[in-house]
Amino acid sequence: MKNICSILVLLLLVCNLGFSQENPVLKSNKWSAEKAQSWYDSHNWINGANFVPSTAINQLEMWQEDTFDPETIDRELGYAAGIGFNTMRVYLHSLAYKVDKKGFKKRVEEYLNIADKNGIKTIFVFLDDVWDANPKIGKQPAPKPGTHNSGWVQDPGYPASKNEANFPELETYVKDILKTFANDERILLWDLYNEPGNNGKSNESLPLLKEIFTWAREVNPSQPISAGIWKWDEKELNEFQVTNSDIVTYHDYEGPEWHLRVIQLLESFNRPLICTEYMARTRNSRFSNTLPMLKEHTIGAINWGLVNGKSNTIYAWDTPIANGDEPIEWFHDVFRKDGTPYREDEVNLIKKLNNK
Repeated sequence: MKNICSILVLLLLVCNLGFSQENPVLKSNKWSAEKAQSWYDSHNWINGANFVPSTAINQLEMWQEDTFDPETIDRELGYAAGIGFNTMRVYLHSLAYKVDKKGFKKRVEEYLNIADKNGIKTIFVFLDDVWDANPKIGKQPAPKPGTHNSGWVQDPGYPASKNEANFPELETYVKDILKTFANDERILLWDLYNEPGNNGKSNESLPLLKEIFTWAREVNPSQPISAGIWKWDEKELNEFQVTNSDIVTYHDYEGPEWHLRVIQLLESFNRPLICTEYMARTRNSRFSNTLPMLKEHTIGAINWGLVNGKSNTIYAWDTPIANGDEPIEWFHDVFRKDGTPYREDEVNLIKKLNNK
């Protein structure tokens, strides 16, 4: 049976999560299950998209002063608000902070003002193990025609992510941002580390993962913290992530049958669930077969992609189209740049589920 080994690994994970944490800081400020549920119940059903404006190829182009684009951000968040989306998951980047700390925080504040004006809360992501391992400040590359996320960059990159000499500088960054916005109601949740262990790193990312959770617990923001599980055979990483997260977050780009099994197992943790990445049409992860299921189970739903742009995420991960022609079926994303929906039936479903 497809993915049966992964299901067994996940089941073992569920059964073996009683281990104790050696770090008292991680224990002391973790939310109780009751506090987490009360927080979750205080919000309307959480749904939305991972967001980078269509004019940015990656996190650096989004946040650097020369290419920060509040006009496009406002317009495109307006598209999201129009169909009832109330949450965007947005990646930060430590290099944009490093080169311009005050300016970076000012732009984060401006983004939050725009999102709030559109009735949208934000999940901010700090670290990331996905795509290009060599992020560089300055002008970012042009997109490669027809290639998914051809310019997306890791944070802090590799081998930087395993070099403990870099940790103090990252600690300064993470704590500064957390302290600055620790009581900001415009921020829904802090997603500390996206897909730790990706790109073959596996447990090499565990030391940094443990550090960022410790830094966050030391600040103790009013918002919950989490790091989403994404690869079921990464037992040690998954165990640490789930055990130390206030809210259980996860990624799933499979069809609804597999996704339902994942939901049923994750519900065993007795904590609120938010799926922070899903919806890959050519893998049969669609709004039509997944979004109603997530709402039925009262699970937050954050799909990948809002507007077709420089990130090229209408193209599938592993099937580039060299001449840049539009694919027969989009992989991710909801809108064209002018606000026209890719599929009217999809936005009508989203509106219906949001009572719009």
